[in-house]
Amino acid sequence: MSDPVILNAQRNDPSFPDIWEEINWRGLVHVSTDASELKELLAGESITYYCGFDPTAPSLHLGNLVQLLLMRRLQLAGHRPLGLVGGSTGLIGDPRPTAERTLNTKDTVVEWVGRLQAQVSRFLSREGENAMTLVNNLDWTAPLSAIDFLREIGKHYRVGTMLKKDAVAARLNSDAGISYTEFSYQILQGLDYLELHRQYECVLQTGGSDQWGNLTSGTDLIRRTEGTSVHAIGTPLITNSDGTKFGKSEGNAVWLDSSLTSPYAFYQFWLNTDDADVVARLKIFTFLERAEIERLEAAVAAEPFRREAQRALAFEVTRLVHGETATANAIAATSALFGQGDLAELDADTLEAALRELPNTTTAPDAGIAQLLCDTALCDSLSDARRAIKQGGVSVNNVKITDEAETISGHVLASGVAVLRRGKKTLAGIFVE
Repeated sequence: MSDPVILNAQRNDPSFPDIWEEINWRGLVHVSTDASELKELLAGESITYYCGFDPTAPSLHLGNLVQLLLMRRLQLAGHRPLGLVGGSTGLIGDPRPTAERTLNTKDTVVEWVGRLQAQVSRFLSREGENAMTLVNNLDWTAPLSAIDFLREIGKHYRVGTMLKKDAVAARLNSDAGISYTEFSYQILQGLDYLELHRQYECVLQTGGSDQWGNLTSGTDLIRRTEGTSVHAIGTPLITNSDGTKFGKSEGNAVWLDSSLTSPYAFYQFWLNTDDADVVARLKIFTFLERAEIERLEAAVAAEPFRREAQRALAFEVTRLVHGETATANAIAATSALFGQGDLAELDADTLEAALRELPNTTTAPDAGIAQLLCDTALCDSLSDARRAIKQGGVSVNNVKITDEAETISGHVLASGVAVLRRGKKTLAGIFVE
């Protein structure tokens, strides 16, 4: 991550962009408290701001990455971040639009808190005058009795206002309804902002625009209890140009943890970005300068077939999340799988991860290649498979197969895998026992 000396130097550099203008240009502000006040606040002396992440899963995902990178931009501009991982709110979970969350055990939440804290720490510097501080809301909610919570915090909330919050209203209008547990979530998040304001003089909270009701819960509570105004920024929900929710693939999140989404799969996700979405993704998810993004935008318009913008996007984001080595391995695997590199020289873990993303099968070493074409659904039948081999359209590890009776045994790499191909772009993974 960035050196804290560089962070401060950038803030003092006259060429460093106005941070409010910058995050607006990058499309990171969907809704906010008073814009003119925020512009002035962010241009002035260093402030403290925070974003919260609930441990409702063992890893953060791409939606969370929007917040992490916004936090990093604000830190680069000289402001002080608080990274809150919700040990208490994670025991409840914010209301989903459709149904109640399944509550995780306390031990599970404790474990996930540690994992998420480690992920947050990778994106924000913990050194220098504007070092990031990790906080856990369990520290101030655990000692608070139910009576004290109702007397000191609950009395400032009006049920009518709470019912109007989008997340609550959606659930009230659903068949599932909403429990008091999830209904109270907005109060707990408001309490977080109040505590951080009191302890750290925090004056800005960021979050997704779908969390706007929870964000303003905190600003309203601080106004009522402290008699002062604080701020919030809601980032847009990222969707693809076709309207589908960004960061989801057949119902599965793209995780930041490499054990849940491999660096290869992560790289491929960005590489497959649609032309209509790629420039917006470059603005939000990379630290490329405006001139370079505008150059890539022109390249998309003039020569979209080169996919230069997608390759830049995939490289920059994968490097940010997984580092230089994993990114280089992912690029090498991408090239080698499509016949532009030596499969035998690839990192074994990266190659295995790549093949797991393809149709794949596990087989004995004497299995026939024609049968494997059927087992991986590259061909519909043995006769179709034999015909494809006879016509020269089948290869294993980028070596053309010409014998219809040939087995996989002579083509297995040292790591026990092989890449089966029909045509130019239809691939499958073979794992040999």
